[in-house]
Amino acid sequence: MRVVLVGPPGAGKGTQAQFIASHLSIPKISTGDIFRANVSGGTELGKLAKGYMDRGDLVPDEVTVAMVRDRLSEEDAQQGFLLDGFPRNVPQAQILQKMLAEFGTGLDIVLELVVDDEEVVRRLAGRRTCRQCGKVWHVDFDPPSVAGVCDACGGELFQRDDDREETIRRRLEVYQEQTSPLINFYSDEGILVRVDATGPVDEITRRALAALRTSPN
Repeated sequence: MRVVLVGPPGAGKGTQAQFIASHLSIPKISTGDIFRANVSGGTELGKLAKGYMDRGDLVPDEVTVAMVRDRLSEEDAQQGFLLDGFPRNVPQAQILQKMLAEFGTGLDIVLELVVDDEEVVRRLAGRRTCRQCGKVWHVDFDPPSVAGVCDACGGELFQRDDDREETIRRRLEVYQEQTSPLINFYSDEGILVRVDATGPVDEITRRALAALRTSPN
């Protein structure tokens, strides 16, 4: 099965991607993993991407697409895959569509993890990170025994800049600007299925797997 997973920051894509891919016995492929593998492996694409990143520039779409193409060509992805973090916009979706057509295949389903903005803010803005050991706690879901102090090492807990409410809301705005057209694109293709991403992690996984079982493809 060939799956794309989409959803806003804080929807739990990384966690669900891991569970779903494991259940289907297909590789989970994220752009972050692909970038790290190419850069650490010293590939030509990795060197090219690293040059952009070292200058603080965004890696161009054509470099990202080339990396994705190489990854989808590998043996373990021939019987299926789960893409997390790609495509991010309609042009990338159209490129992926053409790429898969060249491989003689196409996507089976696009799962959209649906969660409202206020829940995303609650999830992300409540995170606190230990300055000493890096462990992440949550003021509501996983609080330390003593507020502001890490149970694991006694280090000070702090709120990262990208976990601040104003930053999260801006990220959500960007997601809506870039991804709403993508959602409509896949809806028009008839392969989009929405999954309620609120509640316990295992319950969300059950909903996602049920959606996969009812997929017409």
